[in-house]
Amino acid sequence: MVATVTFTKAQIASIVATGVDFLVTFLLVQGAGAGVVPAGAAGTICGGITHFLVSRGWVFQAREGKWQVQVIRYLLVWLGNLLLNVSVLFLLTHYTKMNYLLAKVIIAVGIAVFYNYVLQKRYVFK
Repeated sequence: MVATVTFTKAQIASIVATGVDFLVTFLLVQGAGAGVVPAGAAGTICGGITHFLVSRGWVFQAREGKWQVQVIRYLLVWLGNLLLNVSVLFLLTHYTKMNYLLAKVIIAVGIAVFYNYVLQKRYVFK
């Protein structure tokens, strides 16, 4: 039961962070006229910070651990996440001609469940 609650909270945190990512990206592109790549990078960074804070405080309740160590571990996992996202997005869109938005959704769900959750629970916020 506890594992199910933690898993559900982790998925909610991912949805919130993704919302922040997309909102920042959209506002910078549409509202400020920023380029897509810099706006996307800013959105990803804001989403990552949001996800770390929500995961640390609410999902895994890891407020007692040294936050500096958690940040370093989170960054390592996040960099792996970034590499997986970009690599798989390229593979799916280049070789299967899948629509990039559909590919991003599939990738995000897969990485959230099979990569982020596992590594954050067992490594970042243990």
